[in-house]
Amino acid sequence: MNKKLTRSSRNKMVAGVCGGLANYFGISPNKMRLIYVLISIFSAAFPGLLVYVILWIFLPEDHLYL
Repeated sequence: MNKKLTRSSRNKMVAGVCGGLANYFGISPNKMRLIYVLISIFSAAFPGLLVYVILWIFLPEDHLYL
């Protein structure tokens, strides 16, 4: 199976980055958001925010409206 990492158009709260990561890794979007927030907090928040913005800019949106 050929998976692509994209932003989610269905599971989005801000930009769909965590929803897209959740789809790619096959886990719940809420679990991915929790994991991402915890990683960001334990890395002094700034790197997590910077990575989120970079992913928001560079990941294409999936455009799947099922």
